[in-house]
Amino acid sequence: MKPTGTDPRILSLASEVVKSPEQNVPVVLLKLKEIINNTPLGSSELKKIKQDIYCYDLIRYCLLVLSQDYSRIQGGWATISQLTQILSHCCVGLEPGEDAEEFYNELLPSAAENFLILGRQLQTCFINAAKGEEKDELLHFFQIVTDSLFWLVGGHVQLIQNVLQSDHFLHLLQTDNVQIGSTVMTMVQNILHINSGDLLRIEAKTLHSILDEVIFKLLSTLSPVMRNTATKLLLLMAQSHQEILILLRLSACYKGLRSLLNKQEPGTEFCQEFRQLICLLSPKVHQEVEEQKLHQAACLIQAYWKGFQTRKRLKKLPSAVIILQRNFRSKRAKILLELNRQKEEEDRRLQLQLQRQRAMRLSRELRLSMLEIVHPGQVEKHNREIEEKSALIIQKHWRGYRERKIFLQQKPSLVEYKAAVILQRATLKFLAKCRKKKKLYTPWQGFRELTDARRIELKQQVDDYVRRHPGSQMSDVTSRELHSQAQERLQHYFMGRALEDRAQLHREALKAQISTNIEQLIKAPNLKEAEWKEPELFLSRSRPVVAKAKQDHLTTLKHIQAPWWKKLGEEAGDEIDVPKDELSVELGTLFIGGTKPP
Repeated sequence: MKPTGTDPRILSLASEVVKSPEQNVPVVLLKLKEIINNTPLGSSELKKIKQDIYCYDLIRYCLLVLSQDYSRIQGGWATISQLTQILSHCCVGLEPGEDAEEFYNELLPSAAENFLILGRQLQTCFINAAKGEEKDELLHFFQIVTDSLFWLVGGHVQLIQNVLQSDHFLHLLQTDNVQIGSTVMTMVQNILHINSGDLLRIEAKTLHSILDEVIFKLLSTLSPVMRNTATKLLLLMAQSHQEILILLRLSACYKGLRSLLNKQEPGTEFCQEFRQLICLLSPKVHQEVEEQKLHQAACLIQAYWKGFQTRKRLKKLPSAVIILQRNFRSKRAKILLELNRQKEEEDRRLQLQLQRQRAMRLSRELRLSMLEIVHPGQVEKHNREIEEKSALIIQKHWRGYRERKIFLQQKPSLVEYKAAVILQRATLKFLAKCRKKKKLYTPWQGFRELTDARRIELKQQVDDYVRRHPGSQMSDVTSRELHSQAQERLQHYFMGRALEDRAQLHREALKAQISTNIEQLIKAPNLKEAEWKEPELFLSRSRPVVAKAKQDHLTTLKHIQAPWWKKLGEEAGDEIDVPKDELSVELGTLFIGGTKPP
């Protein structure tokens, strides 16, 4: 997936790389250096440019160019050295995103290995060069490649172990040339300054090879520059890790190292480092004895531990062999099953392909036979009809697929909507029941009658309470006045409540009468269609009410007498529908009190 908002310079450069011939690609890639140099260091714009370079595979193009023969590249070593700088600067500070595993496990190790291979090729060219100017130029290119490798390793510390364990690095370190050897050892010294812990993670054989080469250059080289660099590197390795120092002191391979160093005459430039190295390799006698004891104790512990592990492994060997055989057989069975399944799928696929080809051939033959039957003037019309039918079939399948997809997307929301409706319905039913209960128990029921025994008991409780809680004295006249006032207020309250209830009932009756009159007027026929009985319905105030009450009563009776299967799916509060022909309203047989008879 290409990133949005890509730098137009990167886009144009990527298109130019794709369109250019193979011999011009390295020169085109050199334009990346100008783009990177014109962007401020550490800015978000530089990070975005590096991501764009990686997303458009320009880094891989640089790797492919570096893996080619330098003699076939336009510009030779000058172009290659600049490409190494570009590659190292693009990889450092890059955030690969989704392709992080491929970037760290494949691309970066491949780049470091290519840098080492280029270093070996430059080393060979430098040795074979005859002119001094050519050697200086090759040495300059070699320095650029090593600096690029150091910049790459400094940005990605996990590559240190890969570089130190590479065979190409050992070949570079084992050179006899003073300038190249000092450059390589300086690069190693800078790498160890970044992270010296990876030195102990490499294989013991590789570590011994590096130590042997550094010591050989220190003892056998006459060049002061080489000896100075080797002394600083060996001193750094010994100071960084106690294990390497113990190895140089006690190992049989370096037994005479201290005496050989004492015989050497250090130069004035590195006299201090040389003396520090001799002091590190010349411990006191008790320190040597103590280290020897520690070494022997460690060897003894390792021997016991290895013996224990070996005995434990031998005990588990039969079960391990059985488990290994079982796993091998199960894996082989799975492989055979997978092969059979693949073969069946391949046969099924071939059979389906043959059926499709056969069906296609039959359809074409049928079409040709139909074309032979059709009149030449109707061929175009026939073809157009076939195309329209095909288009309709395609549209039908596409619309069906689209609607199924939309339904699957809307299915969760539909389920949620139905659940919400059910919850709301249950909540409304519960609230209606609560209101009904509240309405039933709200009216005042009055006091229950008191018996003589209950009166005596209550009077005794009142007397006890008054005796325990004596209050202010009140005369009989005052108490009678208060009692009469309370009785008057209570009577006034009950009378006002009765009047209010009657007024409420009257209002409800008026509303029912008005709604019934409105309904009767709406349903009334035209004057031309009206019969002699229908105008009588509007003569009396009671007739609409009687008709409505009778209609509701008969509707309720019909609904109660209906079988249970007709009531399925009904909800509380739904209106009851009964055909009008089943209702028989006799308006002249009813009389409601308070109204005039018809």
